[in-house]
Amino acid sequence: MRGYKVFTGTANPEFSKKVAKYLALPLSEATIKRFSDGEISVQVSESVRGKDVFIIQPTCAPANVNLMELLILTDALRRSSASSITAIVPYFGYARQDRKAAPRVPITAKLVANMMETAGIDRVVTIDLHAGQIQGFFDIPVDNLYGSIIFHDYIKNKGLKNPIIASPDIGGVSRARSFAKKLNVDIVIVDKRREKANESEVMNIIGDVDGKDVILVDDMIDTAGTIVKAAKVLKQKGATSVMACCTHPVLSGPAYERIEEGELDELLVTDSIPLKKECDKIKVLSIAPTFAEVIRRVYHNESVNGLFI
Repeated sequence: MRGYKVFTGTANPEFSKKVAKYLALPLSEATIKRFSDGEISVQVSESVRGKDVFIIQPTCAPANVNLMELLILTDALRRSSASSITAIVPYFGYARQDRKAAPRVPITAKLVANMMETAGIDRVVTIDLHAGQIQGFFDIPVDNLYGSIIFHDYIKNKGLKNPIIASPDIGGVSRARSFAKKLNVDIVIVDKRREKANESEVMNIIGDVDGKDVILVDDMIDTAGTIVKAAKVLKQKGATSVMACCTHPVLSGPAYERIEEGELDELLVTDSIPLKKECDKIKVLSIAPTFAEVIRRVYHNESVNGLFI
């Protein structure tokens, strides 16, 4: 076999170290610096000629910097004669801009896909894309892993008496239904709507949550406004407890304060994005072993889907 090497950007180096440890492989060396004006400088410190290369770099905040770093590192590796380059992107930034939702706006997810391909990336591995159709924006293979399997064992071990899955909005019903099917429980839906401009959202619960231990399922939490308000409404409707499972803890703006002060009992997240600070209500589960196994399978031309069957 040709051999493979794993590089990391600066977005989440601790996650990359966990992946490398699972693979029993040291992270390969590349020097990433900034010029005084902020430009990114990359130099690969070892030979990659003829090697299959994997770059671990989520495009989380600061999204523009981390995306450019990924592209520049890719270019450096391509010009160093790497045989193939796979981008391991635990969090795919700009995924929320996946369609023209208003006149004269860009489809930025497609633009990012074009940039990654142009830079020389041969394959992308990510988890819980905000919009699954983004896979079709690429003309290279894209593996979109399922984050829900990370949470199943933890939830089962909690021994909840009356668990029920909830989708925080209509758009997340498919994800919540898949989650509920795995755990063999029922599902309810939080329907939010704004009756008039400049009026607060009205939330209605489709389904019965009285006496239930509710598990809200989402792919990402940004400012935490929706998830915290949903938890409050669910408890008003009689829920015994409310926890949330979210693959990507974006958690920007007032998110941490809302979580700490709100009705949410527990927030379960992965380490696809490094947390900005600790919070007693937030529990982090690592997806590093999953990505490490995917790297191994991709290199050996084995089935990735077999992980989720």
